[in-house]
Amino acid sequence: MKIGLVIHGPEVVDSGQASKIIKMLNTKGTVTAMAAGTMSRTAVIDAHMENIIDISRNLKPSECIEECIDTQDVIYLLNHGKNMETGIAFAGMVMSHLKRKDKKPIVHIERPGSSDGAIIPLNDLAKEHAKTIANDLDLSMIEATGMIKGITLEINGSHVVRHLTGVCPGEKIFVNGIVVGFAVSFDVSIVAENGYITQIKGGKIKEHGVEKLHNYEQRAPIDLTTAWVKSGRLRSDNFKTRTLRPSELGIFTNNIEKKRCTKGINAVIIDHAAEKVFDIVPGTDIAVTIGDDTTILAADILYRLSIPIIGITDGDSDGVSHRAYIFPGSMIMRLIPDSDDIAGRKVLSNVFMYKMSMNFKSLEELKDMIIHQAFDAIKYIREY
Repeated sequence: MKIGLVIHGPEVVDSGQASKIIKMLNTKGTVTAMAAGTMSRTAVIDAHMENIIDISRNLKPSECIEECIDTQDVIYLLNHGKNMETGIAFAGMVMSHLKRKDKKPIVHIERPGSSDGAIIPLNDLAKEHAKTIANDLDLSMIEATGMIKGITLEINGSHVVRHLTGVCPGEKIFVNGIVVGFAVSFDVSIVAENGYITQIKGGKIKEHGVEKLHNYEQRAPIDLTTAWVKSGRLRSDNFKTRTLRPSELGIFTNNIEKKRCTKGINAVIIDHAAEKVFDIVPGTDIAVTIGDDTTILAADILYRLSIPIIGITDGDSDGVSHRAYIFPGSMIMRLIPDSDDIAGRKVLSNVFMYKMSMNFKSLEELKDMIIHQAFDAIKYIREY
């Protein structure tokens, strides 16, 4: 039997449950495992499982499942949500994106290893498979009927309201990886007009985050019906960080050496896109990061790839990261408040010439050029 396993989120990897379930499934057939999401891919590296779980591509869970529908006999979706409510809502969202949700058996494994962990068959074809694995893992089985509803939306023309599940007061609210607000109640909804977020009911909006999300003056719209929305922490502290050796970096691309310069260095610029780091940086020498949270998240991920950063920050971090690591050779600039985005735009236009990747003579030349762009706003510079 050909078995597809789609792993979402870092918790199931950090806890050891992913490894346990892969070993168990290997007794039943040939397992093809893949990770969906940046933090999940990061966790796979830390767990030394990149040769067991495919992390070579940045795919959504639904995209992984669609691919498995073509190649596998049965598909398991493995997740560890904040609680059962969020886990079920996640599975519903994934199923709502599938074009062929009844083509192959799809089984949801939610919160394995927890007292409330459960197995949920996501279509009729999956029921027998779900019963078997529920018995193997000593978990209860929950019928999906009436539970898998997908995203709860209200749509009235250009007016869209998206209701969130499992949110707790005080939690940060992410849209496409950017903090756009904070919950002040258990009942939270995001409101968008013409693709632009205008309100967070049951929460406090973060205007600066919304500006970033919509690309500032360009006011780029988003599709709130399909956007990646999350609340709470990105990852717990239950892991040990690992740095890949150069010979191990080929898991991301077969052409990794093509970015390397024969002379000088290659640099990339990352502006509120930390969740895409794995796809932006392999083969580069250094990353320039704009914003406090982007800098910390990107630096932590790039530590695994032995890539230093030049961070442009102004002290307005939302504290979205777990403990973070910064690779030696990095430099972080702390600017006066509300100036990292201004400096970042100057660097993008005057240093990178509006390109996402550029070659420079040396690291010192690049550092000097960036310092020059932000000179009047610099409070201090820290080198690592």
